[in-house]
Amino acid sequence: MTTAESVKVTINGQEFQVQKGAPLIDVCRENGFAIPSFCYYADLALQASCRMCLVRIEKMPKLQTSCTITCTDGMIVTTQSEEIEKAQRGMVEFLLANHPLDCPVCDRGGECELQEMVFDWGGLEERFTERKNYYPEKFLSPIVANDPQRCILCKRCTRVCDEWMGEDAIEAGGRGANTVIGTFGGWLNCSQCGNCIEVCPTGTLLDATYRHQTRPWELERTVSTCTFCSDGCQMSLGSRAGELMRVVARDRYVDGINGEFLCIKGRFAHPFVNHEERLRTPLIRYRKGGKLIPATWDEAIRFTAAKLQEIKDAHGANSIGVVGSPRLTNEANYVLLKFAREVIGTEHYTASEAFSLAPFFKHMTAPLATHKDIRHAKTIVLIGGEPEELQPLTAKQVRQAVRNGGAKLVIINSVPVRLKQQATQFLHVRPGTEDALVLALAGQTDDAMAARKMGVEVGEIEPLRRMIDETQGNVVLMFGGELSTEAQTILAQLPGSIGDEENRRFLFHPLPLFNNSFGVHDVGLMDGKLNATGLLDAAGDTVRALYVAGGLLPAHLQGREQALQNLDFLVVQELFATDTTAHADVVFPAASFAEIDGTYTNNDGLVQRVRQSIPPVHQAKPDWVITSLLADALGIDFNYQMSASAVFREIGEHVPAYQGLRYPLLKDESKPVQAKYQLAGQRAEVADVLAELRQRVERMTGAGDKIMETPEVGHELFKIGTLTGKVPQFHLLAAGNPEPPDVLVSPLYQITIDSGLRRDTAIAGD
Repeated sequence: MTTAESVKVTINGQEFQVQKGAPLIDVCRENGFAIPSFCYYADLALQASCRMCLVRIEKMPKLQTSCTITCTDGMIVTTQSEEIEKAQRGMVEFLLANHPLDCPVCDRGGECELQEMVFDWGGLEERFTERKNYYPEKFLSPIVANDPQRCILCKRCTRVCDEWMGEDAIEAGGRGANTVIGTFGGWLNCSQCGNCIEVCPTGTLLDATYRHQTRPWELERTVSTCTFCSDGCQMSLGSRAGELMRVVARDRYVDGINGEFLCIKGRFAHPFVNHEERLRTPLIRYRKGGKLIPATWDEAIRFTAAKLQEIKDAHGANSIGVVGSPRLTNEANYVLLKFAREVIGTEHYTASEAFSLAPFFKHMTAPLATHKDIRHAKTIVLIGGEPEELQPLTAKQVRQAVRNGGAKLVIINSVPVRLKQQATQFLHVRPGTEDALVLALAGQTDDAMAARKMGVEVGEIEPLRRMIDETQGNVVLMFGGELSTEAQTILAQLPGSIGDEENRRFLFHPLPLFNNSFGVHDVGLMDGKLNATGLLDAAGDTVRALYVAGGLLPAHLQGREQALQNLDFLVVQELFATDTTAHADVVFPAASFAEIDGTYTNNDGLVQRVRQSIPPVHQAKPDWVITSLLADALGIDFNYQMSASAVFREIGEHVPAYQGLRYPLLKDESKPVQAKYQLAGQRAEVADVLAELRQRVERMTGAGDKIMETPEVGHELFKIGTLTGKVPQFHLLAAGNPEPPDVLVSPLYQITIDSGLRRDTAIAGD
């Protein structure tokens, strides 16, 4: 890789060696010279409209905006002088010309960048006596509220909507002093990510789910990790009096992999934490067909331990299955595995995962790509998946890599996903034929046969191969759950067979669905004899009891509901009553991510902290604590002393990828720690897998219609699940985001939320 050229820059009389072409505003700030700005935002297109970042550069005739100037050799810069201060004070006065003095009632009060700037300058004279422009506060969607009069037209929101999300849903309208930020058609139809709210420096765009609930300085803030998709975004949890009030990425103490980016789930789906339907106490069903009866923790643990011991004595250790979840922490899944092996002695343990990555991890010959690697990649190959809906941060990095970095994007998918708008090449294949492309890239079949199976032109494969060969920089290979285990294996070996060159490096970025999909593989919970469906199929036969933490996926339960009835004993620990708990003999109330300490491992392989923000609600306990209590009741003390750090210390001693890791090493979100995954060499046993993959591809019929319709925005993001179903706004969005008759009143007060809600019949009374 080429090394960036260094140049000499003098700032306020001090000399610095900096990277040639670096933005001057960044260089000044990194070296301790504060420069005010509103419209500038790193890695976004330049706006240069606020004129606050003015500096004097020698040999230039007038003051310059430092955000638009790049560093050159010999540049001499002055950032502070009477001339500069006068200009900046004048700009603040212009910004306040139409700005209302409503800081006491503004949700951004205490966090407002304009407010802080005015406080910093102090004694500002206001000479404008004209009538201020006034616009009433209104709603742009069930998620976003808008107070147009507070806008300073920095256009951060419009650029984020365009560059981060690729949606262009929000834009500036009007001219001159009458310009306002709004939407086309008056209603916001987009992915509702709320990033426009996050980056707004004033109270113009507001969180409609949080507005007017509390003041920022009343919140206790805790840095944690998102509990939804596998991207692992860092966030700040704001709590007050034991209640989680809001979630933001924008916080002085958070500098994670996502910056200020969050998706709708990470930002707005948190009300489930304090929802009234949370399980409050342990429940016991004392006889089959009876009701679940509230019980004490001591009674529930004693009852469960006795039943498990009874079944083990009668039918053997392998008659008991243990099922973890990719939604739980590494600590919870590790203790479940330890419980299965050391306490029960069963070989039947697994996690309720959508698809296994075990073949990939076993055979991968290139490192994992971080989101930063994706942003600066030169070529990105996406096989299957839909990151716009399932891994939004990954999709954002891909879009910026293409738009801001000039990356080439190739998508191979049976669905014309929205990300194809940024693609250099889109191979629209028949459903279920993605394996044929992997076989062709590996050079193990002729292009004509692979193209025929996939339903594409034979000439579409060679340009992809050539694009990879000619790349100067990082090549990121992404894949979703569409690939078979054999295709995963061959794809994992592909970089090893092609080989890195002097200016080319291969990186992988799998796209699992859940927040800790990597973690369940890392700790070994996926290594049991049977997977989740296998355990259910064996229920009532070889498997007589199941201990389930985190619930079973609907896909695993579909058509197998009777399996749970066939069990002699079912114990479940969950947040809410679900289809799994409906058949349980014992239900333990588990603590949510906001009530525990632990770690998740994201799809970068980064091990990230989860920190307790509020005490567990009602009688809930962390999942790993519940499992430890059961182990103790069965005669084995794990000796964790109620400390999650003690569990993770043991993980760092016994899990190879986490060797030597401890909580103190994970404390700085700006310097994330990647697990140490061992790379495999070219393996001879892959020949058998290759033969199986070739046979699989040959069995493809090469017939069938392609999916021609592009999925709607939010078809996965707005989907009602156990957690998102606890947020009323999600029900409105899932029903088509109907526009209320009056945007000045909250949609929640105007639209009846029910299962029959549809966009054209959504207004109450219709």
